[in-house]
Amino acid sequence: MQTRPPHAGLNFVAGEWAPAAGGRAFARRNPADRDDLVGEFPESSAADMTAAIGAVAEGAAEWAAAPAERRAGVLEAAANWLEERAGDLTEELVREEGKTRAEAAMETGRTPKNLRFYAAEALRITGTSYPADDGGLVYTRREPVGVVGAITPWNFPLNIPSRKLGPALAAGNGVVFKPSPVTPLLAQRLVEALLAGGLPPRAIALVHGGAEPGAALAADPRVGAVTFTGSTATGRAIHADVGPSRRSQLEMGGKNPVIVLDDADLDRAAQIIVKGAYGLSGQACTGTSRVIAHEAVHDALLERVVRLAESRTVGNGLHEGVDMGPLAADFQLRKVLEYVRIGEEEGAKLLTGGRRLDDESGFFVTPAVFAGVTPGMRIAREEIFGPVLAFQRAADLDEAIALADDTEYGLSAGIVTRDLDRALAFARRVRSGLVKVNQPTSGMAMTVPFGGLKESSTQTFKEQAGDSMMLFYTQEKSVYISP
Repeated sequence: MQTRPPHAGLNFVAGEWAPAAGGRAFARRNPADRDDLVGEFPESSAADMTAAIGAVAEGAAEWAAAPAERRAGVLEAAANWLEERAGDLTEELVREEGKTRAEAAMETGRTPKNLRFYAAEALRITGTSYPADDGGLVYTRREPVGVVGAITPWNFPLNIPSRKLGPALAAGNGVVFKPSPVTPLLAQRLVEALLAGGLPPRAIALVHGGAEPGAALAADPRVGAVTFTGSTATGRAIHADVGPSRRSQLEMGGKNPVIVLDDADLDRAAQIIVKGAYGLSGQACTGTSRVIAHEAVHDALLERVVRLAESRTVGNGLHEGVDMGPLAADFQLRKVLEYVRIGEEEGAKLLTGGRRLDDESGFFVTPAVFAGVTPGMRIAREEIFGPVLAFQRAADLDEAIALADDTEYGLSAGIVTRDLDRALAFARRVRSGLVKVNQPTSGMAMTVPFGGLKESSTQTFKEQAGDSMMLFYTQEKSVYISP
C-alpha cells in the first residue's frame, strides 16, 4: 500500500520543466518500504542531455555577466529556501535514500551552510597584478569556465551536489546537473531552491536518468569542466572522455583503514570504528572498511566491535530508535551479500551480521564483522560500499602502515593512539588524502580541502574547500597593458 502520494519528477531544460523527449520514466521507491512510491522521473536519453547542454551553453552568458553580489545573493536565497523546508526535506531524504532521520537531518542542515560558504567565495574571486618593465600593467583575471557538468552520487543527494553546483555558480558558470537515478527527488529539490533564489532559468539544466545521459554529458566538447563523485570505474571513463583539453574533478572510491595501536583506549577505538563503518549503512566513500589492530589488542578490540555491531538496530529510518537504515537499492543489497559470501568462501571468519533481515519489504542487512582477513582477500582490497568490516593484525606501526597502503585507493585513513609521535609519523607516511587521528574516517569540515590519492582521485583539483576548489571552476588569463 502506497504511504505517500508519488512525486511527478521532470527534467529542467531551456528554462522549462519537461518529461524526457522519448516519454520514458522510471519509478523510485523507498528502500525501506517497497510499497512506498517516492515518485516517477524521466528516463532521459543522450538526446535529452544534448539539448540541455545546448540550452545552458546559450544561456550561461547572462549569469557570467552578473555581478558577484548577485551571484552570492542567489546562493544565500537558495539556502534560505532549503532551511525553511528542512523538515519536509529530511523526511523525503529518509524515504528516498534510506538514511536514518538523524543522518538525514544532518545533511539537510549542512547543505544550506555549504551554499552560504560558496556565496562568500563569489566575492573572493580575484586576480593578481605584477610589475611591468615598461611601466605598464600586467595582471591576471579569473573568468568562469563556461558550462560545468556535475555528475553526482546517491549517498549524499543534497550535500555533494551543493558542493559542486555552489562553487560552479558562484564563479559564474552555467551548470548541467546529472544526479543519480537512485535519488532524483532530492536533486530536483536543490534545483528548485536555486530557481526560487533567483538563478536565471537558462543558467542551469537538470537531466534525470541512467548512464546514457551521463556519458553524453562527459563527452560533449561544449562542457568545459566535469565534476564527478562516484565509483573509480566510472571516473576513469569520464577522465578518458574529457581528455587533455578540458578539465575534470573526480572523487572516487575508497578502502579506508583504521589502525589501532597497543596504547589505544579500546572502548573509544571501538566507538570510532563502528561510527565510521556503519554510519549511512556503510555507504560512504570515506567509511571505515578495514581495521588493522596491533596484535596485543586485536582480540579485545574485536570483541568490543562485535558487541557494538550487534547492538545496532536496523530498520526504517523514519522509526524511533533505528541506528542503521536499509541499503539504498536492490543492487546494493545484492553486492553486499555477494561480498559476504566471497569473504566466507575466501576463508575469513564472519563473526556477526551480513545477513538480510526477515523483513523482505526493504533492503535491510545486518552489520558484518569479519576476522582473520589476509591482504590478498577481496574483502580486504575491493570497495564494498556497505556495512562490512574486515579485521587484520599487525605486529607494529610499520606493518600496520604497510597494510593500510596495500590497496589501490587512498581516500581516508585513521589511527587510534595516545602517542602523538606515532600519530604524526602515521600522518606523514600513509598514502591517503585524508588522515584522521582518534576520529572516524568519515566526516570532514566544509572549510577544509577534500580529496584522495592514488585511484581515489585525479588529484589535480580538490573538492569542498581550499584554493583549488574555486580554481577548478575558473580559468585564468594573463593581461599585458603598455602605456
